[in-house]
Amino acid sequence: MNINLPNFNVKNLVKEAGSTISRVVQLTEEKLGTTERTEYDLHFQNLAERADVTKTWTEKIVRDTESVLIPNPQNRVEDFIFEKIEKSKPKRLSNLEHLALDMIEAGGDFGQDLPYGQALIKVGQAEQKLGQCEHDFIATSGICFTQPLRKFLDGEMKTISKERGILETKRLDLDACKNRVKKARSMLGQQSAERDLRVAQAEFDRQSEITKLLLDGISTSQASHLRHLHAFVQAQVRYYKQCGDTMEQLQRELAKMQHPKPRLRINSEDVDGGPPSSVSMHSCDSDSVALDSDPDPDQNSSISNLLDDIRIEFDASAISTV
Repeated sequence: MNINLPNFNVKNLVKEAGSTISRVVQLTEEKLGTTERTEYDLHFQNLAERADVTKTWTEKIVRDTESVLIPNPQNRVEDFIFEKIEKSKPKRLSNLEHLALDMIEAGGDFGQDLPYGQALIKVGQAEQKLGQCEHDFIATSGICFTQPLRKFLDGEMKTISKERGILETKRLDLDACKNRVKKARSMLGQQSAERDLRVAQAEFDRQSEITKLLLDGISTSQASHLRHLHAFVQAQVRYYKQCGDTMEQLQRELAKMQHPKPRLRINSEDVDGGPPSSVSMHSCDSDSVALDSDPDPDQNSSISNLLDDIRIEFDASAISTV
């Protein structure tokens, strides 16, 4: 029976295992402080630090923006899963839309001919418009802001992290070769170690240039992020303007639905009904204080005559009724 085994390159496998062991030894000695390490130049360190800061804050901004757009964490997780499996997100009603449906239904039950029922229906229709504006705002914000930032994190930042990891591996190989050169005892071993050192130095320099180019590209990415931020602000302005216009229109419609206040006729003069204003109450209090402090005999006699007339009229109506 013939068994086809995969063709393993034993030499490459042994070489890779040896390199891994050398890196582990080099890293352990660096942690213990028993050996020297190759330091990156100051410009590279600044670029790497800026990349780390950019990655950290971009992740926070994306999370915070998604929390504002979709406050329910369960819905956010559900949307994330549907994005990963490349299926359309489920359509769900917002809180405003639930409120709108209940108001419209309640208005119909209370009676569309009654003022309260009509008002509930009007407000419910306005809440529906607000809910649709909210859906449009969430969709627009995702397209113009959160999705580009997440694409940057999943694409460019992951590539930078990968290349920085490769560079760190090359740096460990370089320092391991430097240590082997120092520890070489024979001439043949010295030559072999120096040859490996030159190869490791060339690979390190090449990977360092690649990583620097990627880190420099973050400036271009931030300029793109600035344009996305402007688009997000424009979407917010449009959203809040639509909401404000909807509520102002609702306010005007409700004002038209209000019935005129009842009017009372006192001493042959028309007076608006309803609760007295603070000014009239204040004036009444002032008059009462003035009456108590400095009573007018004529005014008191006229008030007494008026009360007597009211009593006589009331007694006459009671007698006629009996």
